Amino acid sequence: MKGSALVTGASRGIGRSVAEKLQEDGFNVLTPSRSEMDLAVPASIEAYVAGLTESVDVIVNNAGINIIAETAHVRDDVLEETFQINLLGPIRLVRGLLPGMISNGYGRIVNISSIWSLVAKPGRSVYAGTKSGLNGLTRAMAVELAPHGILVNAVAPGYVATELTRQNNSLAELEKIRAAIPLGRLAEANEIAELVAFLCSKKNSYITGQVIYADGGFTCQ
Repeated sequence: MKGSALVTGASRGIGRSVAEKLQEDGFNVLTPSRSEMDLAVPASIEAYVAGLTESVDVIVNNAGINIIAETAHVRDDVLEETFQINLLGPIRLVRGLLPGMISNGYGRIVNISSIWSLVAKPGRSVYAGTKSGLNGLTRAMAVELAPHGILVNAVAPGYVATELTRQNNSLAELEKIRAAIPLGRLAEANEIAELVAFLCSKKNSYITGQVIYADGGFTCQ
């Protein structure tokens, strides 16, 4: 057993693939459900962390929400919930688990960002703000935690062929998306998981503070 890894938002899509890959690699994988740890509720995060009986070696902050709304029409509840789940929740979770990592002199943290932290699309202002914040958090934590042997990186996926992507886009829209990607296809969730797993492993011994865009070349155009 390589240690324990905690993956948020592991019930489907990228999160599920990451959890499965880490388990395959020998980690004891913790995948708290919303009833066990609600990232929208600070007290729930604190209670979950306090209830853990083992230290966590790897954190993958994958859970997030993306409610489409143009800036002029964003409701306060959407604004607050998106920032809480996408940005404040990960900060609180990492803060709670850091003492164990620091004590062990080892840790890997991977934050799942998004291409919308780099490029723009209408209706994504709040979501993009949280993911841009996550990128900044990644760089700052990498500098702070390097002396403790803790590496921090972010992976920013582009379009991924998940159930949610298929639900939110018609066949015609999916075809337009494929045509806009230099590689000519959407990513598979397991492809993102392979990258995350490498960053979480001891094979990654020198990469920290980076935001890696896994988007088939979409943001290069």
